[in-house]
Amino acid sequence: MAEGLEALINSLKVLDVFSILDIIVVSYIFYKGYMLIKETRAVQLLKGILLILLLIPVSSILHLTMLKWIVEKTITIGVLSIIIIFQPEIRRALEHLGRSAFNDMHLIEDDETMEKVITEVADAVESLAKEKTGALIVIENRTGLGEVISTGTKLDAAVSSALLQNIFVVNTPLHDGATIIRNDKIVAAGCFLPLTSSDSISKSLGTRHRAGIGISENSDALTIIVSEETGVISLAVNGKLTRNYTKERLMDILIRILKSRQTKKLTFRERVMVWIKKIRG
Repeated sequence: MAEGLEALINSLKVLDVFSILDIIVVSYIFYKGYMLIKETRAVQLLKGILLILLLIPVSSILHLTMLKWIVEKTITIGVLSIIIIFQPEIRRALEHLGRSAFNDMHLIEDDETMEKVITEVADAVESLAKEKTGALIVIENRTGLGEVISTGTKLDAAVSSALLQNIFVVNTPLHDGATIIRNDKIVAAGCFLPLTSSDSISKSLGTRHRAGIGISENSDALTIIVSEETGVISLAVNGKLTRNYTKERLMDILIRILKSRQTKKLTFRERVMVWIKKIRG
């Protein structure tokens, strides 16, 4: 503890522009890390870890030798435990980093095609909602969903309202699962999605909604859910669920999200070329 304070004081004495930049970068990393685990069970685990760390200076000041020994041994074996406990959050962080740095494989580039796909999806969702037929539709983005697609039945068919409605007809082989859309194709149906582990989800929401939120937590996919009990249309994005969509409102938000991601689409190779041009210029 004393060594840490001494290092902090020495750092403040030699504070310069690069030191300030270092502080800003580290602060940003901690902020993004917190946002990734916000409103998950990992927050409670993190509080427990912080409590254990606080026991170290307390045990030293009060000369609690046994407590200090136990805490130090706990920390020694705790690094591996932290990796195991925070595995979902670490995976999500690495996926987020990968989406930011590398090629965007599954974004619809043509605006006309995008609007056509969204229109077909919205038409199908509106009809399913009126009939109170449950549905779960996932629109793939930068994060590849190959593992999820492999759990279902591959179709590789053009997106159409009629086909989507037919997939979710009750008691048909593919209705009880998720349908995955990649670009302008329905690539698979009857797929299994990971369920969310968040404790903040309403108890009134069933497995279909939890699955929709779960895949949006683990990827940047857009997930549309139709409740079979109420016919309410919901949308899950980045682990957040919003409800009570109309056809027009759903189309508007989907197109806005996809176009905003389209404008941010810049591959790692393109970024390197921009940097090279700046250096040469």
